Amino acid sequence: MPIEGPLKELSIHDVFQLLDLARKTGTLRVTSDLRQNAGVVHFDRGAVVGAEIRSNPHLLGTLLLRSGKLSEADFTRACAMQTAGDGRRLGAILLDIGAVARRDLERQVRAQVEEVVFELMNWSEGYFSFSDEDGTGVGGTVVRIPTEALLMEAARRIDEWARIEARVPHLGVIPALVPPEAGGTTRLDLLPAEWQVLAAVDGTRDVRSLAAALGRSEFDVARTLFGLASAGVVVLDDPRARTAAAGIGGELAELLTRARAALAGGDTDAARLAAQDVIAARPDHAEGHLMLGRALLAGGQSADAAAALEEALRLDPQLAPARRILGVSQAADGQLERALESWDAWSRLDSRPPAEDALGGTVSRLRAAAVTLLEGIRSAHE
Repeated sequence: MPIEGPLKELSIHDVFQLLDLARKTGTLRVTSDLRQNAGVVHFDRGAVVGAEIRSNPHLLGTLLLRSGKLSEADFTRACAMQTAGDGRRLGAILLDIGAVARRDLERQVRAQVEEVVFELMNWSEGYFSFSDEDGTGVGGTVVRIPTEALLMEAARRIDEWARIEARVPHLGVIPALVPPEAGGTTRLDLLPAEWQVLAAVDGTRDVRSLAAALGRSEFDVARTLFGLASAGVVVLDDPRARTAAAGIGGELAELLTRARAALAGGDTDAARLAAQDVIAARPDHAEGHLMLGRALLAGGQSADAAAALEEALRLDPQLAPARRILGVSQAADGQLERALESWDAWSRLDSRPPAEDALGGTVSRLRAAAVTLLEGIRSAHE
């Protein structure tokens, strides 16, 4: 029997726990329209044995080539076998032809699977579906990772990211070596992994590019750069902050105006794209997330709209339109009690723009309708 539903109702963490406890064998698919991304995780009796994600640039063959563990000739041969109809995964083929050592392959595959799972663990919106298999769909597996271990490591990473973000706020930060005259003559005592990252720093590549070039996880590279920056070995440049300081405000205003015009004209796709451009330029711009939420709601994507509006309120808790429209999104998604909480919070705001105050009657009518519907549902269940 398939297991499926929105992540708003059952978190991805709970989904993994459920599949682990039930010792499920099969494939979990997770999609997010908001992120325009999708991931797949393969389970065998509750353990994770494989994972892929659409946005993952770290393909197994490429990583093995970059690390010097695989020759170009063997890689080409394995790919040709797959093209000719060999249904096994690349790792299983490479082991069978003796192209890589099992230990090297297991280390690389495990790292790849972990990165996909840790990325999915950050998703709070989207849709999941799990389909059972008889065990043949997970043949040729190279690793077998206990789900409980993945969940514990994911929780630890989330905590560590909170500390790293003080110096590395996003993966677009560009590290550069501290000039010799500024660095003094302190002797460096670095680990091999730190020397590897330091040697790749050229002042032009950001964290994401460095991770791809080194064949290492973005989290690992960000953590290493955090340590190097704390030690005064590298300086971190944030292009987004520089762009904002250079006067991006006018450009953002133009994009928001374009989004509002598109929304008024009924072109929800154009409004959504313009809002996403605002967020790409300034992820901390609450108005951009508000506009994205409005566009998604108008397009009938109430759950994704709620996620965007919640982000807007995280950035600006006093943003009255986001609070009001969040209630509408939640009501459209059937979450009437949460909608009432949002509208009540809107009513309690210390100050609201005149345009929002003028909507007080509308909010009252929405609230009354939600209360009536809730009471009717409860009476039907009694």
